Amino acid sequence: MLKNCFVSCCLLLIVFTACSPSKKISRAQQSFLQDAAIKNAHAGVCIYDVSANRYIYNYQGDHYFMPASNTKLFSCYAALKHLNDSIIGLRYYETPDSLYILPAGDPTLLYMDFTNNPVLNFLKANNKPVSVADTYWKEDRWGEGWSWDDYRYYYMAERSPMPVYGNVAHTTFTYDSLTQQVHFSQTPDVAGGVSYNVNPKLKRPEVVRMLNSDSFNIDYPLQNINWTDEIPFITNGIHSTIKIIGNNKWAINNNLPTSYANYKKLYSQPLDSMLKPMMYRSDNFYAEQSLLMVSNELLGYMNDADIIDTLLKTDYKDLPQKPSWVDGSGLSHFNLFTPEDFVMLLVKMKDEFGLERIHNILPKGNTGTLEGLYVNIGDNIFGKTGTIYGVVALSGYLNCKSGRLVIFSVLINNHAGRAQSVRKAIERMLVNVWEKY
Repeated sequence: MLKNCFVSCCLLLIVFTACSPSKKISRAQQSFLQDAAIKNAHAGVCIYDVSANRYIYNYQGDHYFMPASNTKLFSCYAALKHLNDSIIGLRYYETPDSLYILPAGDPTLLYMDFTNNPVLNFLKANNKPVSVADTYWKEDRWGEGWSWDDYRYYYMAERSPMPVYGNVAHTTFTYDSLTQQVHFSQTPDVAGGVSYNVNPKLKRPEVVRMLNSDSFNIDYPLQNINWTDEIPFITNGIHSTIKIIGNNKWAINNNLPTSYANYKKLYSQPLDSMLKPMMYRSDNFYAEQSLLMVSNELLGYMNDADIIDTLLKTDYKDLPQKPSWVDGSGLSHFNLFTPEDFVMLLVKMKDEFGLERIHNILPKGNTGTLEGLYVNIGDNIFGKTGTIYGVVALSGYLNCKSGRLVIFSVLINNHAGRAQSVRKAIERMLVNVWEKY
């Protein structure tokens, strides 16, 4: 009798010990959900143990949330899967007297991250007339559900078939109060006209580009000013690129052969050298063009809706819940995903591309958009943030102190406080998981 009692107690102790980390996590999650920054918001939290192949915590994981820039994880996967290891800068076909170009959506040409520009070098070395097609561009400059009144801010640069300078102009405005001289300059120089207005009530200049032109209104106070910003310019499809880097030898020709078979590929940059800054600083422009490049490779033309439909029927057909997905960056308010979707995606990324490669692409603790957060965890956490008004999101990987690897997705919607307070609440929760699981 005593022997049986002893054995039973030992079994209960083993079961309790085995379950205790999960119970601790569950209690920590309840504390998180009652945090002042979270309790009145809508929250979805999934924490998945990779080796055990099970969720150790799942709160509303099958509910839909606006993911903000977590959407970039889906664009990143598509790029890793379909763009190989290098970006196609353009396709071209040469005859003795002409050069024919098919744009490929490459966002890196003359952009700030890259000093070496193979495409630019190729075009500079060419002395023949250039025919460029824009029939493969079947998209609008802005995505569905974007806040159109953000058109003048760098994070909403226009999309186009052959971008240059990231489709933004480095803009400088200076005023010398001693000489009363004003100076306005741009690289590239796209300004269609500048109007200056003195406003002594201002503390800093207001430089505003018009909605449908590259004309500017500048209101400024009478004090020394040295102001710079990155301002999107109007692309009008391929036309802005022809204006900026082309010359009178460039012309649009939509009668070029439609088959890629006769065209050579000119590669521009290693794919990961673009994906890393895309994820580290949450670059909307890179994400949008990445999805369009995937569209161009799989469908032969650039269109978000069509490539998203294709990906949802193929690569993403096994997602737990079918998302409402409309753009590459997460700028759209129409995107809706579940935490379980992100967990499955991150499992796929790990299995198909390897954790080392993903670790290199995603920001770690206290780096990129995680700067100032997870300082004591460092490389043990890596993932993608997301923030728009009322939304804070974080999905990624966590190497726990115990050696266990967990994949997590935390989506918070409709919070009415400070985004930083929500981020800190998520940080406290995930650090707790790192320590106790």
